[in-house]
Amino acid sequence: MKFTVAIDGPAAAGKGTISKAIAEVFGFGHLDSGLLYRAVGIKTLEHGNGILDPVAAEDIAKHLTPEDLRRDDLRTGLAARAASKVAVLPNVRGALLEFQRIFARRDGGAVIDGRDIGTVICPEAEVKLFVTASAEIRARRRFEELKQTNADLTLDSVLNDVRARDKRDSEREMSPMVPAEDAVLLDTSELSIDAAVAKAVAIINERLEQGRD
Repeated sequence: MKFTVAIDGPAAAGKGTISKAIAEVFGFGHLDSGLLYRAVGIKTLEHGNGILDPVAAEDIAKHLTPEDLRRDDLRTGLAARAASKVAVLPNVRGALLEFQRIFARRDGGAVIDGRDIGTVICPEAEVKLFVTASAEIRARRRFEELKQTNADLTLDSVLNDVRARDKRDSEREMSPMVPAEDAVLLDTSELSIDAAVAKAVAIINERLEQGRD
């Protein structure tokens, strides 16, 4: 069976957690496309001793390995900022495009989450969700996640980072973060994770049933 669930949305909206839960419920493979860009970003910074060189980023994207996605530092604020910067580079996006498309049509079904999955990577996906939440709530979630490892972190600084990243992601020329026209909007601002997952599972079950008719 080939069945693709494309999940897009801004940082800290809950799409990663929802995607993993969906993959577990249905036995689908899961790919966090953001990890691809985080890995490219952090490796590029290492290569340039803190400088993000677009040429190096493209080469690193072309030679990314599964091991690169298992690094322990991909969930840091530094990796997130680097990912947002390399994600606007057309050659980097192009280098990672085919990898994601092949994964999306793997046998047994696939869930991919990111920012342009339903619009660019998998425009023919059977299910498209756009998971979002207010900037303030997303900043609070990210702050709670990161404060244990960064004592100097403040909620205001995280909120500023969230808003800046939203602006870069939505205004970039190539593959901006926008909901696909046929995506279902899932606002998690006032939802628990269990409630959000339940809504997503119901949507997917409906599409699966339609496919069997």
